Amino acid sequence: MALKSIKTQRRRLADDVYDQLVEAIINRTIGPDDRLIQETLASELGISRTPVREALLRLEQEGVLRVANSGGFRLTKITEAETLELYQARAAIEGQAARILAAHKDEGQLQKLRDLITKAEDLKNPTTQDYFVANRSIHRAFMEAAGNRFLLEMFDVIWGRGMAFHLFAAIENTDIAKSLGNHIALVDVLATGDRTAALEAFTNHIQDGFDLHVEGIRKSG
Repeated sequence: MALKSIKTQRRRLADDVYDQLVEAIINRTIGPDDRLIQETLASELGISRTPVREALLRLEQEGVLRVANSGGFRLTKITEAETLELYQARAAIEGQAARILAAHKDEGQLQKLRDLITKAEDLKNPTTQDYFVANRSIHRAFMEAAGNRFLLEMFDVIWGRGMAFHLFAAIENTDIAKSLGNHIALVDVLATGDRTAALEAFTNHIQDGFDLHVEGIRKSG
């Protein structure tokens, strides 16, 4: 069997392009009206088109971008029904992680989560982006603590798609502080070791996030 050598440098370059595009979406340098053309991006970045194409295709596969009718890519617009499906998937994945954490009931691990939450939620004059980043970092910390790499991969895909919501822009029409919820209370439930209660607490927390998101979508519509 003859296999071609893997060009690791190009893979790292594609990751760099991906990270830059994600950051541009997060800080809204890239918006819903922008069309992303690989040739234009490659010229701006001073690199070949191949890593740009790989990054764009990765974002398309994650549901963040869609192919534009006029060529190139645009940010995906997600319907209320699709939003519900994503939150349902979140509840399944994060709920299972909660069950794992409750079963472990590792006091040292739970204290690290409390410390991380306290730090992440200490926001000064926060923007929508700040709330999004804080919320994602907290929930990802729960997933990392659960120690299941497959659940973590699914989480990253779902939150990648969540960026197509234009980074919670819709909740600017609501009480945005509610987007963080009460994460310390979630840790307290995990500390009881009750897996059923942990699943219910996380499911209810995610349902609250969905309700807030839909409220914002409807107000913005």
